[in-house]
Amino acid sequence: MMIIDAWAQHPTARHTADPIFDSLRRWTKDAKPDPEREIPVGLTVAAMDQAGVDKTLISAWYAPRNVMISNDEVASFVAEAPERLIGVGSVDISKPMEAVREIRRCFTELGFKAIRVLPWLWELPPTDRRFYPVYVACAELGVPFCTQIGHTGPLMPSEVGRPIYLDQVALDFPELKIVGGHIGYPWTEEAIAVATKHENVFIDTSAYTVRRYPEELIKFMRGHGRHKVMFGTNYPMITPAKALDGLDDLGLNDEVKDLFLAGNTARVFGIQ
Repeated sequence: MMIIDAWAQHPTARHTADPIFDSLRRWTKDAKPDPEREIPVGLTVAAMDQAGVDKTLISAWYAPRNVMISNDEVASFVAEAPERLIGVGSVDISKPMEAVREIRRCFTELGFKAIRVLPWLWELPPTDRRFYPVYVACAELGVPFCTQIGHTGPLMPSEVGRPIYLDQVALDFPELKIVGGHIGYPWTEEAIAVATKHENVFIDTSAYTVRRYPEELIKFMRGHGRHKVMFGTNYPMITPAKALDGLDDLGLNDEVKDLFLAGNTARVFGIQ
């Protein structure tokens, strides 16, 4: 059965060593990484191989104060493993025209499959006017917009991650495919409600292991939400093997499991 990881990063040293992630180390127990040490793409591919993951969408990270992983860096990582890695771009929403041009470049020149912007990095809800040029560009190009829903691990305000904000975005842009990562916890029922209401709103399970999925999400996956939920890891925070451990205990039939692990992601992102 094919597996596609809908949310991961191949991190740069700038990304892994950024102080904003220091608070996460109390969970992962990892030592602070060396800011001068770059991680080989081969390590990411090896982690995929260990869990039987066929393809992984890896994302750029643009924040107000710096670029943690640039779009060109993502393109270079994909070039090292083009059969395994798929690019997801990001942009600086404080520069709307530049952001629109960059989205077009990501799609037409770099061959990326989506754009991701994280509201908590900007401390702005997804209904803020600065997001709207991004939505227009993505909708015109047919590129999914990816974002985080739910609380933040880093010590930043979580309120901007309320899934209900996506209700208004989906009303304003019904053609736009929206993928909310990190399951929306502790507002998972809110995320399910928005995904149920809107044809083009989806949820991915990144940042959560199978054993931590809320029961309401599992019920949604088994039932009317079988076409709405995608597997994700948030690698390197969680390895694919750890994220998938316990999958057989969810009681998913083969059809639902196939949709969750690959089918929904392939359909939404246009992956062959």
